[in-house]
Amino acid sequence: MTFDRNAPLPDGVVVGQAWGAGPTDHYTALAAPFRPIFRQIREQSIGRELERRLPAEEIGWLRDAGFTALRVPRDNGGRGIRLSELFELLIELSEADSNITQALRAHFGFVEHALDSPAARRERWLPRLARGDIIGAAWSETGEARQSQFATRLTRNANGWRLNGAKFYTTGSLFADWIHVGATDADDEQISVTVNRQSAGVDVIDDWDGMGQRLTASGTSRFNNVEVDEAEIVAGRAPFPYSEGFYQLVHLATLAGIGRALVNDAAAAIAARSRSYSHAASKRAADDPQLLQVVGRARAHAWTAGAIVTQAARALERAAGAVERPDALAIIAEAEVEIWQAQTVASQLILDASSSVFDALGASATLRSSGLDRYWRNARTIASHNPRIYKDRIVGDFAVNGTLPPGQWRIGVA
Repeated sequence: MTFDRNAPLPDGVVVGQAWGAGPTDHYTALAAPFRPIFRQIREQSIGRELERRLPAEEIGWLRDAGFTALRVPRDNGGRGIRLSELFELLIELSEADSNITQALRAHFGFVEHALDSPAARRERWLPRLARGDIIGAAWSETGEARQSQFATRLTRNANGWRLNGAKFYTTGSLFADWIHVGATDADDEQISVTVNRQSAGVDVIDDWDGMGQRLTASGTSRFNNVEVDEAEIVAGRAPFPYSEGFYQLVHLATLAGIGRALVNDAAAAIAARSRSYSHAASKRAADDPQLLQVVGRARAHAWTAGAIVTQAARALERAAGAVERPDALAIIAEAEVEIWQAQTVASQLILDASSSVFDALGASATLRSSGLDRYWRNARTIASHNPRIYKDRIVGDFAVNGTLPPGQWRIGVA
């Protein structure tokens, strides 16, 4: 069969966006109810950025549509989707606004924590998650915090368990109903507790002043003699066995979405441009082969980052399904190696793309009102989490010596 590429397409037939078909056959139907919300979020994204308006309302739209309960099993009132489908949807959400994906990162991690919990904890938390409760996180500490234990402590007095301490990078907690907190108990063991954000003594402060991801409210949370339900005390350093890979892959999905958004904006700007340089290769910017090459290469970077996330999500899906198997450690470690390999490459692809598009757009693209600077700032900020410079060494040690990746990473005084 031959095709005439100059002939019009039949009525009702459209060319897709060429970002990929999704991880499963029914993915398009799964994504369809959320795409109008994504479009609405994206339409207002520049305004939110310029006005520094936190996306509490937009997160509410997603919650009301069931987006925050995507991984909750159907029997418990959720959608019961696969991990690979979740990460594809997170790419689409990040294309709309990467701040919102990062703000919900801790929430989706807590869902995995609940899924991996004993029956009593599952029975307590899955209905809450299904009805739309959102969970934030408070783990990282600044200053003289030690790597081996948290300064935030859980103690017991005559009135029960109490939590005291301060955290930073508490992304999502300002938008949350509950906060999952890492702490040290009286035996100097690491534990985690979950407290109601409205409890007496909980203070979440919007003091995040990072150059990127400005709308994530990733600032300070303080806990002053906060009452803790004994049932919400969980022992262990990691919230769930595959948590290291999961949390990093959320970052990579966010970067892939940033790549799509910046390329779409750059392409639209060039298509609409009526002016060109006197020494350009074409009178019309949209016909200039050099500008088309810049956009095409950036789009290839964004597509590749998305494909990398999709492949890595399959590895994480295998790890999540193997936690009860005797070889679970090997499968989880392999997934982590795949994700660390993905991290160094995907991060660089989007950092390069978010810088290179300015070569095709010129000085007018640097105006704050265009909002294009946010893509590089956001990508650079996300890529600075969990430093990728160490990941190449970890992967190399695995390749050469068979050394398994280390466990949960911590920052602080050694």
